Amino acid sequence: MSHQITGECISCGSCSASCPTEAISEGKEHYEIDPEKCVDCGSCAESCPVSAIEK
Repeated sequence: MSHQITGECISCGSCSASCPTEAISEGKEHYEIDPEKCVDCGSCAESCPVSAIEK
């Protein structure tokens, strides 16, 4: 299962910039992870300043 971005997301874009597979894009209310592209590496969670990304 891929990582998930929670409602705590502040839409700063740091997760998107750190994703090696470009699986993260800006969604309607916050950034979203495409589970088809996500390789579950955790780079996004490490870069999130508000810990809004969970496994």
